[in-house]
Amino acid sequence: MRRTDHEGHGPVRYGPPFPDDGLPVLPALSDVLAAAADRAGPQPVGGAPAVLDAACGYWTRRGLPTEPVQVAAGPGAPSLLLALTAALGGDVLVPRPCAAWWGPYARLLGRPLFPVATPAECGGVPDPYALMETVRRVRAEGGDPRLLVLSVADDPTATVAPPELVHETVEVAEGEGLHLVSDETWRDTVHAPHDTVLLGPAEMLPDGVTVVTDLAGALLPPGWPAAVARFPAGEAGEQLHARVLDVLTALGARVAEPVAAAAEYALDEPEPVTIRRDAAVRLHARVAAAVHAAVAAVALSRPPQAGRHLYVDLDPLRDSLEAQGVGDAQELEDFLTARLGMPAPGGHRFGDDLGALRVRLATGPLLRGTDEERAACLTSPSPWELPHVQRALISLRSVFDDLRDDAQRWEPPR
Repeated sequence: MRRTDHEGHGPVRYGPPFPDDGLPVLPALSDVLAAAADRAGPQPVGGAPAVLDAACGYWTRRGLPTEPVQVAAGPGAPSLLLALTAALGGDVLVPRPCAAWWGPYARLLGRPLFPVATPAECGGVPDPYALMETVRRVRAEGGDPRLLVLSVADDPTATVAPPELVHETVEVAEGEGLHLVSDETWRDTVHAPHDTVLLGPAEMLPDGVTVVTDLAGALLPPGWPAAVARFPAGEAGEQLHARVLDVLTALGARVAEPVAAAAEYALDEPEPVTIRRDAAVRLHARVAAAVHAAVAAVALSRPPQAGRHLYVDLDPLRDSLEAQGVGDAQELEDFLTARLGMPAPGGHRFGDDLGALRVRLATGPLLRGTDEERAACLTSPSPWELPHVQRALISLRSVFDDLRDDAQRWEPPR
């Protein structure tokens, strides 16, 4: 079975930028970080007790009772996933497509990485039958699959997996003896929380799932790296926790004290944090809906349900794009990045086929402006009508309208 090696196309060290919120830093967070700025040292490996207690409260409020001995903190989710991959050993399975930062850590450790197809309705979670088939084929060829990484609220597809699919996939993973890592970075960015049921794997399989949450998803700016992991209770979870701490120690992966102070404050979810988070989610939901309306007339894209991004398939425009020298995801990335004036990473960055004409578009760059203009986005009932956002959306629509017009010119006569 062919595993996914790095495509020799495009800059080797290029990683898609994290979809940040494009907003000024919350003043309350700045105040907390500034108050801790004279703490020159890092936290202990795995986090100090106050951060661990705050993480326990965060998960307990989401229906996952947690004790401090089940928690570890690190300088961003990538360091935690690297440590987990090293600690668990064996081969790694991921949905296709998946977050751009999942694959490199397996490859860095020399671990085979196997993609698994996702169902038509969502990304982030493998199709259970495809997962079963992949695991059995890998084992038949002498492989040792041990770890499945998934995301119920997904990057890059911006979808939320339905609970019945998650349940079926978790059952297959448990039956095949896989440990699950659930990346829940985007859990708190669901666009319609009252209409969308988000059920995490740890709620179904408490003893076989480690949850990883990067606080850059909804609580901290991406430039303040902090993430937390929740390990299963019991002996196996304790052993995994200890091995992960060993790896973090070897890496020197500690959270800086000022950032840890901000993380502790954010994880406690005081009113300033929850008000800003909820306002940012509403804002990006509205902008994402406007972007989806602009691209849906000419391309394929699932309606965004979470996060600050969309995943767009321009295969319907293949003929006209090929006429302009665009034949794969790398060329499409270059083409759209230049025309949109913002990053448009190709689907190959997320483990998708290089030949597929897919890109991820983020909503944060559409909010670019002065601090006052960006702050105004949070309180406007119609942020797409603000002049700086309106200009950005008009520019984006113009690019896709031009692509549609080009495609119509290339249609053969009937």
